[in-house]
Amino acid sequence: MSHGLSISESTCAGATDPRAMKLVQPTDFDILAALNEHGRNVAANLALHLDRDRAYVNTRLPELADRGLLKKIGPAPNTGLYEITASGQRAVTHREQYESAEFDALVRGETKR
Repeated sequence: MSHGLSISESTCAGATDPRAMKLVQPTDFDILAALNEHGRNVAANLALHLDRDRAYVNTRLPELADRGLLKKIGPAPNTGLYEITASGQRAVTHREQYESAEFDALVRGETKR
């Protein structure tokens, strides 16, 4: 199991724009893709599936939820069960456009045509 960030992981987007998607690559997209493909899950299972450190995945899930890409669900408020949102699904679909200026609008479901 890997621990922490790999050299290929990087954080992108402007931190001053609250609408800007600031995602860690490839981890955040891997988390989103796993939830998109397999449905709701908890950090421990995602970490095992993605071969990432559980504590690190635990830090990424709330960040993705804060950006509206995941939703924390479950019968108890302290549950660590997450599911992907429609915005998260769009982020997975448009992963190749992450570096483009249109990515945020695509994730929000806004099309410029």
